[in-house]
Amino acid sequence: MSDVLARRKQIRLADLRGANNEGVLALVLLVLVIGMALISPSFFTVGTLFSILRGAIVPMVFALGVLIVIISGGIDVSFAAIAIFAGYTAVKVSEAGGFDPGLIGVFAIACGIGALLGLVNGAVIARFRLSTLIVTLGTQGIFRGILVAYIGSRYIADLPGSMSAISTANVITIRAGDNDAFLHVLVVPVIALCVLVAWVLKRTMFGRGIYAIGGDPEAARRAGFAVTRIQVALYVLAGVLAAFAGVLHVILGRNANPQALVGTELDIIAAVVLGGASIFGGRGSVLGTVLGVLLVQLINNSLILVGIPTAWQRAAVGVLLIVGVGIQALSAKRQSKKVFVTEETGA
Repeated sequence: MSDVLARRKQIRLADLRGANNEGVLALVLLVLVIGMALISPSFFTVGTLFSILRGAIVPMVFALGVLIVIISGGIDVSFAAIAIFAGYTAVKVSEAGGFDPGLIGVFAIACGIGALLGLVNGAVIARFRLSTLIVTLGTQGIFRGILVAYIGSRYIADLPGSMSAISTANVITIRAGDNDAFLHVLVVPVIALCVLVAWVLKRTMFGRGIYAIGGDPEAARRAGFAVTRIQVALYVLAGVLAAFAGVLHVILGRNANPQALVGTELDIIAAVVLGGASIFGGRGSVLGTVLGVLLVQLINNSLILVGIPTAWQRAAVGVLLIVGVGIQALSAKRQSKKVFVTEETGA
């Protein structure tokens, strides 16, 4: 009887922890919020919450693209280059043509460019079976070079009217004297994207194929998945998401700068890994990624509030990435020992 109760408790604890340790991450977030509220009373306000959510808009979309690549067993460091390439080019096309294509037109131009650049990544990786890190490192430099050499290196402050209009639009406004709180309207499409990507990963054969490839590409091939086609498609999707994030970055920043987004890759990859996505492939969730992005944003915000220089933000994110990967390595090692003991016992 006691064994049954102990077993039930283990199952309940596992349910709370979640398949990708989302429960643990949520608990860390809660502790951090309480700690910051005690240290700085001004932290626990609606304005701070809206500020963190606004800061997470672009990283969240980046993280969705990085998530599907990491689940498939790869790593992509070219998404920031794709984002600014697509976002800047969309604005440049509008400026050169002397017209405003509207928000839908801008997003369509940028996403088309992102799909094309993602196709380059996917085709090279799937066709030649090269290291995803090496390929995306190479294409990152190529995309930036083409952007600066052939499209433009000039800072553009005059955005099309449709982009300028939405840059100051809010979905929620809370008036409280001098401390008004505003939640930007672009939070809405980002939430919709999170739901859509979660649905694709959980409910479609394409999503299951991504998990299968991350677990073992050869086993996925024998199970009937079109591995090459899925790899190309997922990098195209990652390119589209990066381009979408690039346009959001231009709108929120109210300018198009070809040198922007350099060096943001570490924050995004750290957030996805902290969210439970296995760097070895085959595991990860949108919920964990959302929590990971919020954790990185919260830490960056907290460091500023307690007066720590912004230069240390990079160090803090680097430590988080090492801790996240270290925990995954220890967990994988422990799991392999369990399998070994089970096999020995069974023999």
